[in-house]
Order: sequence, then C-alpha cells, then structure tokens
Amino acid sequence: MTTLTAIMIGGLVVVISLLVIRLSDKAVTLPDSITLPDGTTPTAVTFGKGWIAVVSDDNRILILDAESGDLRQTITIE
Repeated sequence: MTTLTAIMIGGLVVVISLLVIRLSDKAVTLPDSITLPDGTTPTAVTFGKGWIAVVSDDNRILILDAESGDLRQTITIE
C-alpha cells in the first residue's frame, strides 16, 4: 500500500465521520400526529426550525407548528 492510498483512505474515514456527527445533531422532532383540513391530500412535506410545511394537491402550502401540529398559516399558490 502506498502512502497516497493510506492518506486517501484516512481522509475518507474522516469525511464520513464528520458527516455522521453533523447529521445526527440535526434530528427533526415531529408531533405525534398532524391533522390536515378535510379534503386535503398532501403531495410534499418539508421541515424547518419550529415548523412543518405541507404542500397539498389543491395548490396550497399549509404551515404547521412542529411541536403541536396546529395550523399556523395557509398560502395559496397561484
């Protein structure tokens, strides 16, 4: 094994270790359940700090509180 190979393997181990450490700190906490308005079918979900956004099939974005699951805001997409 050459020195360059050993250095590249060591670097790869360091990069993977750093990714695991950084990503484990960013765990998302979710409410036990989320209740959407009647007739709403979710098509996408994303998470932010303290909020959850649900995109519905009727062109709305529903912003929910991450802890309680309560609806904070509704945005209509035109």
